[in-house]
Amino acid sequence: MPDLRRQVFESGKTISRKAASREGSRRTSRTNSAQNSRHSSRNASRHASDEEDAGNLSDDTALSIGSLDDLTDNPEIDNTNWTEELGDVVEDILDRKRSSVLSREEAYASLCRLSKGHYIEEQIRSRGSDLLAAFCRSIKFENSVRETTLALRALELLAITTSDDSIYENVESLLTRTIRDSTSNDVKAAAIHCLGACTIFGGASEDGALDQMTFLLDIAASDGQSIDAADDGGSVAAALQEWGVLATEIEDLEGESEDAIQIFMDQLNSGQSTVQIAAGENIALLYEKSYTPQEDDENSDNGSQDSDEESFTVNPSSLSGPKLIKRYNAYHNTHELERQLHSLATVHNKHISKREKKNLHSNFSSILTTVENPRRGPMYNTAIDQDTNRHYGSKFTVKIGRQGVMNIDRWWKWIRLNSLRRILQGGFAEHYYQGNRAVLDNLPIMVRQSTPSDRGMARKAAKLRNSRRWAVQQHSDGE
Repeated sequence: MPDLRRQVFESGKTISRKAASREGSRRTSRTNSAQNSRHSSRNASRHASDEEDAGNLSDDTALSIGSLDDLTDNPEIDNTNWTEELGDVVEDILDRKRSSVLSREEAYASLCRLSKGHYIEEQIRSRGSDLLAAFCRSIKFENSVRETTLALRALELLAITTSDDSIYENVESLLTRTIRDSTSNDVKAAAIHCLGACTIFGGASEDGALDQMTFLLDIAASDGQSIDAADDGGSVAAALQEWGVLATEIEDLEGESEDAIQIFMDQLNSGQSTVQIAAGENIALLYEKSYTPQEDDENSDNGSQDSDEESFTVNPSSLSGPKLIKRYNAYHNTHELERQLHSLATVHNKHISKREKKNLHSNFSSILTTVENPRRGPMYNTAIDQDTNRHYGSKFTVKIGRQGVMNIDRWWKWIRLNSLRRILQGGFAEHYYQGNRAVLDNLPIMVRQSTPSDRGMARKAAKLRNSRRWAVQQHSDGE
């Protein structure tokens, strides 16, 4: 038994026979799985763990995503006896005296997997405070990058699962210190995402959210230097993304809009598409927020300040909802901003991969459409009429599960959806349909069942995209 203990736990501490047997079984299973997997699936030097989930989905889920089913990171999740496994994992995490760095890494990875794949609020209701304390210890001592990153992931999953309003006040100072002082940029980025999630779901006030937005904006404005992560794209992208999520919660951003857009415009020149897209989405959100629904006691003439704006011929279905009235100028030089966005929407730099070009084109065509006319939200099939040079398209829809369809017609919905998808990934639909309060409150959108006509329109849209790709390719070959 001593030999087994040394193999399983680095510290050599005494452990129970049951725990040693369970850990040994996990390690054997992991090893066999790695040996039997395809060599091309993952670099063998990397941990096959949940810390990869700490990345963002902004570039990979640009406006071409069609179904949240595709994000299931483990389609073979074992739904049998998962509650028993969860109970064992929680006990392993709380049994700190008999744990090691390796065992905590494995336990956190398992908890993250179970938390994403199942709505576990009922199962961990009585252990929430104990789990929070365990995660905070791992984050504070930062024994390994993997343990710390997984603890941060587990913490944000705890926040979105339990809806405990005391979480933010208990972890804010720790997370801020980790962002500033950690020696790992990966940990910094994960802590930024975790801070955003705990601010949204952990009970922060509006003033608290505004404070964090200022903190995140400083990170973006300094290219990460304010947290000793100079030019680290991961940290800057995380700060931009979480700023956008928090901004969706603030009703009036007139006072912040001018300076924020200037900072985001600077980040449009970044060499990383994740940073560029996150900055562009925030710009679109701020332009969207400069328009609000017309009040009942307002006359139509109150919108006369928009009379000089170009009217757009669009699909009438994309204009449903209340009339939107311009309240203020989001930025003083919209013309220069449009020029910069148009450049990204048509970029053809040879040093950019085809995938990045596609993401930049689709995202910035949609962002440019909103800046030109803030009444227009994210467009799925955004295109340009070559005769009128006007943008047109239809509302962006996302499939959830096999039948559900969600309309994403405003940028605040798109940004919140991306945040939820980053946290829950393949478990988004499970949490949505199982009634996770945090998810439903954060994205209160009616989900309808898809119809044959919806599927027919999706097929037509796919054919249209393919024909455009063929036309672009023929044009490129001709040149």
